[in-house]
Amino acid sequence: MASIVQHFPQFDENGKALVQRAYDIAAKVLENEVRDNGRPFIEHPMNVALIATDEIGLTADCAAAVFLHEATRKHPAIDLRKGEYEGLKLGGFPEDVYAMVDGLNKISTIKPKDTRLEAESYKRLIVQYSTDPRVTVLKIADRLEVMRNISMFSASSRQRKILETLMLYIPLAHQLGLYNIKSEMEDIYFRYAEPEEYRAITNKLKATEPDRERLTAEFIEPLKKKLSDAGIKYKLKVRTKAAYSIWRKMQKQNVPFEGVYDVFAIRFIIDCSHDSTTEKDLCWKVYSYVTEEYEPDTNRLRDWITTPKPNGYESLHITVKNKEGAYIEVQIRTKRMDDEAENGQASHWSYKGIKHEAHLDKWLTSVRYTLEHSQEIKPDELPQPPSREIFVFTPTGELRILPAGSTVLDFAFNIHSGLGVKCTGGKINGKGVSIREKLSTGDVVEIQTGKNQRPSADWLSYVVTSKARSKIRQELNEEEYKKAAQGKELVSRRLKNWKLELPDEYIAELLKKLRLSTQNAFYAAVNDGQIDVNDIKTFILEHPQMEEEASEAAKAQSAEKTEQNASWSGNSSSDDILVINARDLKGLDYKMAKCCHPVFGDDVFGFVTTNRGITIHRISCPNASRLIENYPYRIQKVKWAETPSGGSFQVTLKITAALEAAILGRITDVVNNFKASLRAFNVNENRRNGTYEIELRISVPSNMELDKVVSQIKNLKHVMKVSRV
Repeated sequence: MASIVQHFPQFDENGKALVQRAYDIAAKVLENEVRDNGRPFIEHPMNVALIATDEIGLTADCAAAVFLHEATRKHPAIDLRKGEYEGLKLGGFPEDVYAMVDGLNKISTIKPKDTRLEAESYKRLIVQYSTDPRVTVLKIADRLEVMRNISMFSASSRQRKILETLMLYIPLAHQLGLYNIKSEMEDIYFRYAEPEEYRAITNKLKATEPDRERLTAEFIEPLKKKLSDAGIKYKLKVRTKAAYSIWRKMQKQNVPFEGVYDVFAIRFIIDCSHDSTTEKDLCWKVYSYVTEEYEPDTNRLRDWITTPKPNGYESLHITVKNKEGAYIEVQIRTKRMDDEAENGQASHWSYKGIKHEAHLDKWLTSVRYTLEHSQEIKPDELPQPPSREIFVFTPTGELRILPAGSTVLDFAFNIHSGLGVKCTGGKINGKGVSIREKLSTGDVVEIQTGKNQRPSADWLSYVVTSKARSKIRQELNEEEYKKAAQGKELVSRRLKNWKLELPDEYIAELLKKLRLSTQNAFYAAVNDGQIDVNDIKTFILEHPQMEEEASEAAKAQSAEKTEQNASWSGNSSSDDILVINARDLKGLDYKMAKCCHPVFGDDVFGFVTTNRGITIHRISCPNASRLIENYPYRIQKVKWAETPSGGSFQVTLKITAALEAAILGRITDVVNNFKASLRAFNVNENRRNGTYEIELRISVPSNMELDKVVSQIKNLKHVMKVSRV
């Protein structure tokens, strides 16, 4: 095997041996592999390793990881931790090398389906795979090597690679502070994506280079003596903007090449103490010398000395014009400010508007620190990428981002709600799993469905995403509604056959007894067979009120045999009509029936009891038919007094209205406009029908006032139905 240690003179003997051994394995594994230009493929990892070590300053471990990554990427069956390959012993590499190889191999499997639409997602996936932060940097080095040799690829492959570079790797290089690499990749992208514009700008830069050199010398010459006499120590940094950056500014500002003022910039970096007052005074003093000598464009003054940028950036920027009319951008800052701008929190990527997320930025900043202080950081102190998300793929390669802990069921609902409700299981990387199986970053997930599959309440414990939870609850509510309708129909049919009624107060008692929260849940349980209809019949027949009525009926029959002239015989003559008003009658005990809540003015009749007086029912009461048919001898004709005498009656209204929030306030306004008072107001949302189901209990003096309230509520916009219970 060829010796390559001469290319890595910066490493000690152990480092050189590590890199050589990794190279030997890669060279053997890749000896039959060639690049698109016909050259041996081993040249690619060799070039990447040199970029990583020479240009970025990474260690021997990183160079070794590059060689081993390419070997295992091309031949994944090789186990680097044990055995041997064609006489070369494997295993024995440091664990951090294995970790970097694993991360690079995972990143190499990423095949963006649509880079433009999902660039941020794929960029985050690259970082997610980088459990060792140096992996991201190595991948950027890898991409730089590809871009430097982009001409060897076919037109379609070249187009895909330059787009990926623009959308994924240039932003990452920018965020990591790898500015030289970023600029080089931008210019290569520009050269191939916009060849005519690239040639025009680079040719103009070449043509104007002598002018810029002359302008620099002429610019500083009259300032040298002033700065020297003032005792100001400074360093002059001259910068020419990259072709791609110039083109972007031309596009953004819609100006020609000559209209980009900061193509040429001069930066004063003042060497002074870190005292805030001293720093500001010196910066403004240099500013005054520059503007005394050259005409400033005050509209382009940017004072980030007095008021630093939110990210901490401090500097004075001014554009000046020399005697020849040429514009020059001048930046004035101290050494501390320059270090902070280049390497600290105010680094270039933080203030140029690059799209970023707080937790990702924090991690990338820590990566920069790790690179700059690699000798001071212990392996177990390496920063870890954000882990609040997982990145998984559909079988067609579409990327989906889910919260950590997501299951197959979460993934199904993420793809489509209809797929989620029919999900019976899935396959992860080709292996069959249940709906509750948790997913990991990089998994390829295929969903399996069944025609008869329906969500169950257990599903809520299998999911972590809000979308899945919301849809499952919605499906469960709709299913309960369907079952409730079927259960209610069953109960109604049976009770009709048995000539029994199930008043609302009976249902309320049943719900409390069975610990159910709604009538829908009650009827759904009947439909599912969890509640036997015969048990409901038994409950009705054994209810104390039913037993009392039966007992009273038996006593009444006995009384009829012995007392032919009973006081309440049910005689229909006009003389036997009971006259009542809203107040209790002296010597006569009567009460309003709870099953129908009569109101003064309603058509009513009385039902005679032996120990509780008379119960007054509306003629439209749900129990009226049964009472009149089964106990005709207990019925008493009743009429109201001519006028109510100050009493009040409680009435329950059921209202169906569209899901319009304002309607609730309008209904209460109607009640308050009449001689009525609100006693209870319950609202349920029926998302399936898009309605509010409102139960309103009010107190009124008569049915005339009640009719006014009902009529006005019916006339309200969005009210669909009003009925009295």
